Amino acid sequence: MSDIRTPHGAAVGALSPRAYHLAHEPHPENGTALGFWLYLMSDCLIFAALFATYGVLGRSYAAGPSGAELFDLTLVAINTGFLLLSSITFGFAVLRKQRGDEAGTLRWLAVTGLLGLCFIGLELYEFHHLIQQGAGPQRSAFLSAFFALVGTHGLHVTFGLIWLVVLMLQIHQHGLTTENTRRLMCLSMFWHFLDVVWIGVFTFVYLMGVL
Repeated sequence: MSDIRTPHGAAVGALSPRAYHLAHEPHPENGTALGFWLYLMSDCLIFAALFATYGVLGRSYAAGPSGAELFDLTLVAINTGFLLLSSITFGFAVLRKQRGDEAGTLRWLAVTGLLGLCFIGLELYEFHHLIQQGAGPQRSAFLSAFFALVGTHGLHVTFGLIWLVVLMLQIHQHGLTTENTRRLMCLSMFWHFLDVVWIGVFTFVYLMGVL
């Protein structure tokens, strides 16, 4: 048994070894949440730098095509719909998790993954189409900044999809454990963060580029 002592050293009670250990061990939930928020803040700085770069170079066409000549707003709007809808389906997965419905959680995560794949597929199609037109990242500073910003976001979505698949396997094998629930909530924050960034990309890059 371990005594609980006041700041002056006087014992005021006793704890069992297990209770003493639990009282003094670090809380992984708090550490994970803090670490993940720090990661998201660092990602915010990365995207802020990319947005700033695009803001400076977004009109440097080098006698090449502009956004108004290149961007297909219909395609981009459909792609935006895929990503925003995936955020809603992820919310449904979290609701299923809160009810302890493992199968429902996995179903909605699978739908989220499919929508994310559709988003990546259309983005790769757009990149391929631009490069085929001779509008690759080396064509002008505008296109370099465009591919850097949109491509970095696409890499984040790809990473999120890999994370999603791994998490689904963990939930399938171990269920909705405390650890898997914590991972699910971290991935939820990451996915919604990517939605917010994409809204900025859609508005600042595509809409303003066309208008």
